[in-house]
Amino acid sequence: MNLEEKFSDGTILTKTFFYFKDERDTSLGKQIIETRLLIKKSGIWNVATYQWNESQTDATLELNGLNTQFSWIDANGKTLSTLYHVPTQNECMACHQSNSTMSPLGPTATNLNREVVRNGIEVNQITHMQSMGILDNFPVDQVHQMVNYKDKNASLAERGRAYLAMNCAHCHNPKGWDTPAQEGFDFRYDTPFDQTGIQDDQNEIRNNVVNGQMPFIGTTMLDEEGVALLVEYLDGI
Repeated sequence: MNLEEKFSDGTILTKTFFYFKDERDTSLGKQIIETRLLIKKSGIWNVATYQWNESQTDATLELNGLNTQFSWIDANGKTLSTLYHVPTQNECMACHQSNSTMSPLGPTATNLNREVVRNGIEVNQITHMQSMGILDNFPVDQVHQMVNYKDKNASLAERGRAYLAMNCAHCHNPKGWDTPAQEGFDFRYDTPFDQTGIQDDQNEIRNNVVNGQMPFIGTTMLDEEGVALLVEYLDGI
């Protein structure tokens, strides 16, 4: 189900990127790096990226992209550092597109169809948004539900498909960016397995991810836990 058309003009979707200064003690605070916005006006989605200053008091519009060095302490007490890349406007468009038109990625029906806690009560996210008048009423049980790929109680097949859907399907689907769309993969979670191209090219998928070649934009550090899951999944096919 496509929710993109259900958002009215004036809708602003935001996503903020940050690191905890010390993952062992999150009370020490976090360093916000950027906030990305998708703004719908006259039926068209526009993109804007704001970079936060060091004092965390203000953010300025940045459409040309930049790199900024950042360090933090992980949960094991290890100091990590990365050259964080704030995308350009064109790089945003590379991934955020459907049929060559700017499009949101996260707020799909499948992604929203999960249990969340609101006002101390566990409720389905879509049902909650419908009760607030944000979404039209439609049967939630007709929407696919995707597992959390970190949930080890779920099957390996479900977790592997979920990881590909969350990290790769925005480009690798027939309506995505032309270059990856032409490769024939379709990693959307509700695509039947025999139509995904996974079984035919599992070695290519594995090598591209293990070598850090994918995702094409924004990859500076290897997601070791996620890659290990994906390799285990592909090896079991």
